[in-house]
Parts: sequence; C-alpha cells; structure tokens
Amino acid sequence: MVEFTTTVNASLEKVWQHLILKIEHPEKFVPGVSQVLILDKNDKMIIRQMTVTAEGISATLVEKITFESYKVRFLLLEHPKFEGDVTNEIQFISEKETQMTFTMRWTDKISKIPFENQDLIQNAVLKTKQYIEENL
Repeated sequence: MVEFTTTVNASLEKVWQHLILKIEHPEKFVPGVSQVLILDKNDKMIIRQMTVTAEGISATLVEKITFESYKVRFLLLEHPKFEGDVTNEIQFISEKETQMTFTMRWTDKISKIPFENQDLIQNAVLKTKQYIEENL
C-alpha cells in the first residue's frame, strides 16, 4: 500500500466537486491518461475504461468507481498486470483548506507482490491539487 496526503487550498465542497469531475475526466488530473470511455453509469457507480501511459508503456484498464461523501474508490476490474483499488479521500481542515489523501492498494496478479510506487501516487495527488487550485 502506498499513500500520499497534501493540503489543498480550497474548501471541502470545491475539492469534492473536482473529485467528482475527476471520475469522468481523469485526464485533467492524472498524468498519462488518455482515451477515457464511460461504459456504464448509475447513481451508485460508474464503469470507466481508460489508457494510462507511464515510462513509455501503455495499459488499458477498466475500473468500477463508487463514491460516497468525501470518498471515491476506484476498483480495478481489468488490468493486464495488477488488481486492487485506489481511494481518494478528503477531510475538512478550515473554510479554505482541505486535506486530500490518495491510497493505492495494487498487487501483481501473478506474484501477489504489492505495487509500491510512491512517486506515482504523489504525482497524482500533486497534479490533482494543482488542477483544483488553478480552477476554483
């Protein structure tokens, strides 16, 4: 498991609005994302397919995304190498500050070794923070 937390200079509600936007438009928030397709959608979940490119290698994945107050969970349904989930959680600090934490619990499907790329999760958090603060 890898996790990264930062403080976003925005209200809890503004950050939450952006996390909901991130579900259907992850390319604005996550480095290397392209070809996003919403395969299914209802009030409780979204099934999303997207391509992610990192270090010159591309992979297409399908996720089941669920959300409740101030928490979004991205469960891998299809990925060529990994299984697991990522959560994005936010907490109130003040009227103009929100704590944002992303937690990644991915493991290799075959070896069952955890995927622990701290830079990947940190970059995702910081790019999300930057996008939110620039688009209030």
